[in-house]
Formats: sequence, structure tokens, C-alpha cells
Amino acid sequence: MSAQLLDGKNLAKNLQEKIRLEILDLESKAGKVPVVVNIMIGDNHAACAYAKSQQKVAQHVGIDYRLDILDKNVTQADLLKYIEQLNKNFEVNGIMVHKPVPKQINHQEASNYIDMTKDLEGVNISNIGKMLLGRTNIIPCTPAAVMEHIKSTGIDLRGKEVVVVGHSEIVGKPLSLLLLQKMATVTICHVATSEAGKLSDHIARADVLIVAVGKAELIKGSWIKQGAVVIDVGINRVDSKIVGDVEFDVAKKKASFITPVPGGVGPVTVVMLMKNALEAFKYQIKDG
Repeated sequence: MSAQLLDGKNLAKNLQEKIRLEILDLESKAGKVPVVVNIMIGDNHAACAYAKSQQKVAQHVGIDYRLDILDKNVTQADLLKYIEQLNKNFEVNGIMVHKPVPKQINHQEASNYIDMTKDLEGVNISNIGKMLLGRTNIIPCTPAAVMEHIKSTGIDLRGKEVVVVGHSEIVGKPLSLLLLQKMATVTICHVATSEAGKLSDHIARADVLIVAVGKAELIKGSWIKQGAVVIDVGINRVDSKIVGDVEFDVAKKKASFITPVPGGVGPVTVVMLMKNALEAFKYQIKDG
């Protein structure tokens, strides 16, 4: 029996509509819409393409999206000054620093410099700390997209064995906190798990498996528990084909739900950026 596909495009479309309607309602009451600024450093073709997809979604949901491109040689000090100006601008509700950045730029320091209430990507160290305590609605975008996919399955995470493969600062670690808030039993696997020869053992008992490593078909389909939910965050190019971190063709025969790559987590991630813009806007207009 083949798994049910978790179509990211359909999910993104539904989420966009909810955000659009909420912004429309807020606009009728506040007389304005969220304004966000994406700071890009240098003219990177791939980064520009992603920014355009953000702009397209923003326009659809009614967010005023601005792309500010700084010189590729900008210094860290000048970048922080630029962010400070945006922090003080009451007309700007959300700010992000687009990756990748040149080697002279410390992205995390720049993100930490963004006003906590305008942190569009949810990666400001203060927001990460508040997330630990369950006290923020501004969540890192990819973990938020994963949670929306799980929510769409209708599965109650309470007491479920959830295995996350990958312990990055932007996906694995924050995702583990979100899963714990849902009372899942969470196991984080990483390179040392593989070195110990225990990766397949952990995966075999996962009711929900989430993989965010960036290594093509690292997870073999035969390892997956019958009926598991499989969320594949990985995007890898193999020859002319895009594949995930999970061996999809085998895994789909064992899983109950599975995300395709491409077309799974990716389309939802950019919508989560707009959801963060909405949450930031709501917080700011509430405080006048």
C-alpha cells in the first residue's frame, strides 16, 4: 500500500488564504498592512530567485514586501547600522537578512541585532529563548512548515515516538522544542548516531520521522516503520534530478504519509515567513 502524499503546494495555498483573510480583517481595523524588509547583500542569482518567490506570496496575502540590496562589500558594522534604522522605523514590521551572506558578515549576529518583535525568520536569539519557554508565535520557518505538515495529517503527537535526523540550529534543534510542546517523545539523531551504528535502530521505531540533513537518500526506505509519517526536509541535486534525504520510492510503500521532494516542505516554508510577518504586525499594532 502506498503512502498518502503530503502535498506542500496545496497546504501552502490553504495557509496563504487564511493569512490573506486575517490581514484583510486587520487592515479594515488598523488601516494598514504589514510591511517587511528583506536585506540582501550582493546580487546573488539564486538568492534573488528565492526573494522573488517570497515577494509573490507576500503580494498574494496582502503584505507590503521590500527587497533592499546592499553592496557585496558592506561591512558588518554598516549592516548593523542599517538594521538599527529599520528597527527604529515604525512603518517597518518585519526584517530579515537574506542568506547566503559574504564571508565578512556574521549572519547570526545580524539576526540578533534585529528587534525581537520584527524578527521575520524567528532566528533572533531572544525569540529562540522565548520559544524554549513556549512564549512566542514567531517561529523559525522550516520547523514551522514541518509542524503544519504533521498537523495536516490529523495525527495527535502526544506520546508518539518522533525521530528527528539532523540537529542544525535552524531546523533540528528548534523543531525538537516544538515537538516537545506537543508532548511527543523526541529523539534527535546526528552524525555521532551514525558513527555509533544506531541510526537505523532509532528510525525503525519512529511513528513520525523528520529528516533534515542535506544528504541524498541517506535514509533507506527499508528502515522505516510500517505506517510512519515521513517528513523529508532535504533538497539535493543528483545529476539533473532533485531528491530528498529519504529513499522515497521504497519509503512510500511503508509510510502512511510522506512529503515529496520537491513540492513538500519547501512551498510551506515561504508561507511561514508571511505568517511570522502577520504575528509581528499583530504584536506591534496591539502595543500601539
